[in-house]
Amino acid sequence: MAFPPAFIDELVARNPIEDVVGQYVNLKRSGGNMFGLCPFHGEKTASFSVAPDKGIYYCFGCHKGGGVINFQMEMEGLSYPDAVRALAKRCGMTVPEDEQYQSRYRQQERLWALHKEAARFFHSQLYAPVGKAALEYALGRGMPKSTLTTFGIGYAPDSWDSMVKAMRAKGYTDQELIDSGLVTKSQKSGNLFDRFRDRLMFPIIDVRGNVIGFGGRIMKNDKEAAKYLNSPETMIFNKRKNLFALNLAKKSKLGYLILVEGYMDAIALHQYGFDCAVASLGTALTEDGATLLSKYTDQVVLIYDGDTAGQNATKRAIPILEKAGLHVKVLQMRDAKDPDEFLKKFGADKFKVLLEESSNRVEYQLNAIRKKYDLHQDDQKVKFLHECADLISTLSSPVQREVYGGRVAEAAKISPDAMKLEISRAWKRRQYQQKKKQEAMDLAPAKALQPKSRTIRYDNVKSAMAEECVIAQVLREPALLDQTKALQAEAFSSELLGRVYGQLQLRHQQGMDVSVAVLTDLSSEEMSHITAIIQRQQETVSEKALADCVGTILAEHQASSVSSEDDLLALQNKLRERKGLGV
Repeated sequence: MAFPPAFIDELVARNPIEDVVGQYVNLKRSGGNMFGLCPFHGEKTASFSVAPDKGIYYCFGCHKGGGVINFQMEMEGLSYPDAVRALAKRCGMTVPEDEQYQSRYRQQERLWALHKEAARFFHSQLYAPVGKAALEYALGRGMPKSTLTTFGIGYAPDSWDSMVKAMRAKGYTDQELIDSGLVTKSQKSGNLFDRFRDRLMFPIIDVRGNVIGFGGRIMKNDKEAAKYLNSPETMIFNKRKNLFALNLAKKSKLGYLILVEGYMDAIALHQYGFDCAVASLGTALTEDGATLLSKYTDQVVLIYDGDTAGQNATKRAIPILEKAGLHVKVLQMRDAKDPDEFLKKFGADKFKVLLEESSNRVEYQLNAIRKKYDLHQDDQKVKFLHECADLISTLSSPVQREVYGGRVAEAAKISPDAMKLEISRAWKRRQYQQKKKQEAMDLAPAKALQPKSRTIRYDNVKSAMAEECVIAQVLREPALLDQTKALQAEAFSSELLGRVYGQLQLRHQQGMDVSVAVLTDLSSEEMSHITAIIQRQQETVSEKALADCVGTILAEHQASSVSSEDDLLALQNKLRERKGLGV
């Protein structure tokens, strides 16, 4: 929504960025800026900076950046209006009434409340006569009543509309029930039916404590029905951006998080004292899920099932987690198919031994390669050594390459020197390929100057570089906007930069604050890009440089317009000739 500019100005002023960021990041001052470990990706050296005077943050590692509202959006996974609302609540401001915004937020609040009531209904049904079999099943699976209460586990009765009736009695409309995803609507009769029937119900709770969806385990042996059924995507539920039990695991003091496949595994781990377990929501791990994990830890232990599907999922998850800056260890189950079964068989102490023996991702991947080949056959042994050498060559540390190379040589019964030579060759090949790739980039400077975000592209790099300079200059010295009155947003070749310039020019004309923090209608990627421009441009403000940039933008715009007119004229002439109307 479009909040009044004066309100946004006051909101930003009353929420100093160093105070808001300081709630999440331990900041230390260095000169005019403050630095800390980035909350958006794992790192050991502080590359996350906050500039209080500019009201911006920027990470030189992952390149995320923006103002205080954008930080709140990124950190808590909020929409722009919700981030504004959260900051307003923080400083005691009243959010201006806006019917569209208030209507949407009221709708979200109703859905959160509806899901909470649904969770209470399912939990009560577990202890009602209709839930007797489900309660016996849950207790038989080793979940005492204390666990059922902690996780809010319930039961959806084997009825077509018991939940519908219960929620209608609470005052919820049929449209709200449909929007929640908890019901389905018959196309023939138009009647509403419960989506979850005769299932053990697991509430899915976000990190802020809101019930946003459910997972239901079937109670019958029905081969045609899915064993687990999850809520569909709704206004408040995105399964790619949430993890089961993270609302509890984020409080763990163990220093790492355990990622498992299913609800029961996560619950069992919590019961046995491993309160750092989370589970993905019926899908393979996504980049959003890995990023969410990285906000709460820098180390993840993967424990997927030992079957082929589980091992394939492990291989896919490793690079996703590492891309998010997480250190990955892999625990392979022994004498049990999953953590739930192992804990019930052997207890917490033996599981703790398994955790201590869990391998890092390199060991896991080398073991996976080993299983593919018969080392008693020479040709298989050669393929094994080549593949291992390629993997080890990706390691940046010479010590790591030597240690793992020695292990592979011992397994294949060859000399360590021979393996070292093979790894060295693979390393050199990799370095050569990277060098060629860099040379290709160096030979294409226009490509190198393109924004890092894939969603932002410059059609005219020459003009865009001048446009970046103008944006950076006027943000540092807003008074310079008096000298750029002849420059209109329409002259910018980059739609994004033109949009930002238009906002800045309008605010300056109205005598309002001109800064990154008050920019609106920008996505996270766009805000990060604008912040990166400020960091990249020189600190000195030069009126001559500004005038040169304005001249370049206007000249490129005029050339583009002329070119377009010429192209149109040429097309008209060609059509005239085809129709016999030309000379």
